[in-house]
Amino acid sequence: MLMAVDIGNTQTVLGFFEGERLRASWRMTTEPYRSPDEIGAACAALFALRGMSLEDADAMIVSSVVPDLTGAYRHLAGDILRVPFYSVGPEMDLGMENRYDDPSAVGADRLVNAVAACRYYGAPAIIADSGTATTVCAVDAGGAYRGGAILPGLYVSMDALASRTAKLPRVDLEEEPPRAIATNTPDSIRSGFIYGYAGAIDALIRRFKDELAAEGSIEGLRVVATGGLSPVISRYCREIEVLDPDLTLKGLQVLYALNASRAR
Repeated sequence: MLMAVDIGNTQTVLGFFEGERLRASWRMTTEPYRSPDEIGAACAALFALRGMSLEDADAMIVSSVVPDLTGAYRHLAGDILRVPFYSVGPEMDLGMENRYDDPSAVGADRLVNAVAACRYYGAPAIIADSGTATTVCAVDAGGAYRGGAILPGLYVSMDALASRTAKLPRVDLEEEPPRAIATNTPDSIRSGFIYGYAGAIDALIRRFKDELAAEGSIEGLRVVATGGLSPVISRYCREIEVLDPDLTLKGLQVLYALNASRAR
């Protein structure tokens, strides 16, 4: 089976694929300085909860925005599990054109999401990913990655607000705000963050649509939401059409299939 790993700044998402089917997935806190042995032990414990074994992996693919951990997973794959290792980077064949000014500067997760969106929803597509950062990215009608926008994630902004103010508390954003015109401070914060971020994402998506339309057809365009916080925010967005929390893992499987077949 394929072990797919999406290493984010806050959380790491693990997935086990049998062919194209995602058998199981897990989330764990990203800790940048863990050794390969520590990571292996943590993964083995998580997999055992689902009746699976780390030794079931016969290949590993990693998308990472934390360089120190990329090396740790490389050692886990090569030295402990002794399976082929693939890392999403400039040298990997994406199966799509990357039209970013500096292609190597794009976050790996953004590219993987674009690959998955094209594979499962077609092009053109817009992808909103809500995690440590909130990103909105575009794929044009020709299937090329065009770039996008980055803004602080919900909890990054929440931490900044709580640390810079004496009387505003940190609140649980997964608790639904009763209405936009809130009548107490915790709900006022929820209203601002939830409805405000939903509005910001919607506004970016509308601008993306306008820019893509000015360049050509956007017939069949799909708008997909993913990321750890996507279930919290996407239901308040008016432009989101599809919620796919596993989009990044699916993209990793697509990239593995493409690159492993060409390596043979």
